[in-house]
Amino acid sequence: MAIGVWISLFAYFALMIGIGLYAMRTSTSTSEDYMLGGRTLSPKVAALSAGASDMSGWLLLGLPGAMFVSGLGSAWIGIGLFVGAFFNWVLVAPRLREQTVHYGNAITIPAFLANRFPTRAMSLRTVSAIVIVVFFAVYTASGLVAGGKLFESAFSGVINIGGLSDYAVGVVITLGVVLVYTVVGGFLAVSMTDFVQGCIMMLALIIMPAVVIFGEGGGGFTQASQTLNEVDPTLLSWTDGLTFIGWLSAVAWGLGYFGQPHIIVRFMAIRSLKDVPIARNIGMSWMLISLIGAVSLGIFGRAYAIRNGMEVEDPETIFIILADLLFHPLITGFLYAALLAAIMSTVSSQLLVASSSLTEDFYRLFLRKQATEKETVTIGRVSVVLVGLVAAFIASDPNSQVLGLVSNAWAGFGAAFGPLIILSLMWSRTNGAGAIAGMVVGAVTVMIWISLGWNASFMGGSGVYEIIPGFIASFIAILVVSNVTKDAGEYKQISR
Repeated sequence: MAIGVWISLFAYFALMIGIGLYAMRTSTSTSEDYMLGGRTLSPKVAALSAGASDMSGWLLLGLPGAMFVSGLGSAWIGIGLFVGAFFNWVLVAPRLREQTVHYGNAITIPAFLANRFPTRAMSLRTVSAIVIVVFFAVYTASGLVAGGKLFESAFSGVINIGGLSDYAVGVVITLGVVLVYTVVGGFLAVSMTDFVQGCIMMLALIIMPAVVIFGEGGGGFTQASQTLNEVDPTLLSWTDGLTFIGWLSAVAWGLGYFGQPHIIVRFMAIRSLKDVPIARNIGMSWMLISLIGAVSLGIFGRAYAIRNGMEVEDPETIFIILADLLFHPLITGFLYAALLAAIMSTVSSQLLVASSSLTEDFYRLFLRKQATEKETVTIGRVSVVLVGLVAAFIASDPNSQVLGLVSNAWAGFGAAFGPLIILSLMWSRTNGAGAIAGMVVGAVTVMIWISLGWNASFMGGSGVYEIIPGFIASFIAILVVSNVTKDAGEYKQISR
């Protein structure tokens, strides 16, 4: 492995840890500082932090891999995500920023729900915290799988640590660096590193597709399109071979945005309500550029591989293969850093949200109601490590697929929290009983759907993405139960 690659990677690791140490000195004195950055995020940091923590290794591995295999038909996932993210910024962001302060200055999603529906506060905090910890363990594992794949593909046989496989080394190093800056710097460190990582990711997704298309061996748009048409004309079609259910399952990914705690917590941390539209414009611009880059990388990476006789055993590693093949070692190292940035930005956000729930909604709720701020921050740090270790255990199987793990966790959160967040912010008749019913029904529906294999094959046809039945069932449960029950003493929803 060329020294230039290591120079770029070590510089990246040093920068991330340095940001963590800076954040530790400025914003970890209280639980609100450690878990929400004191609600002081600027629009650009909030926007790129939300985007980077959202996209993860899926953006550079999962989506290009899907495009490599299936062609433009898989791009509907990106379109659905873009539309969902836009409405999340428009409908949820301003209301959540305002109402989390109004309802007891809540610093976690479970705390907000408990304050919004005080007659069911204990049940809501407990159930929502369990959902967050369980699904985030799976979601975080997907990031560690991506880190393992990077090291297995790019550093095969280079690193030897205690007889561990290259994949296991990748999981350990990825988790280790994330734990350092997350444990010491908390939410501010995670958000600041997300901003830097978001910039790196976007640059990589501009550079890589451009070189693949127009560089030596790429042939430009015309020759690349000819190559793909000769192999399989459906690769350049948005609809050929795509059933209505397949299309619906792809665009339905956008529904998940409304219920992703690691994303919507950024809305809670923006420094003021007037900054939300600015953050939205920055965030959506970043997302559009990044998605176009990822789609282009996958589809034109397939053309490049065909034209140059390349064998690609795992399509999800096309970014890694091309980074090593086409660039100077210093640039290759930067591109590897971009992939690590995509992975670490999401892993760190998920670890922090999960640890926040363990700390605020378990430890402080059941074990130490009078815990001091210093003690709470310490428990938060310990919780980050514990959730990380569980995720590493889940990620220990090198045959795991990044997109598969992400899709399951994304659906779980989207169905459990999405309808509840929307209705709790926008429908004043939502009550505590309905909130619990919606959360449980959404999560259980997703788990049953997956366990029955209906996400792979449904009624003899193509599978239906589990977020669709989960989201619908959760929405109906909240409406029905809220209408037939009455909780006394609910806070009056603030108007907008």
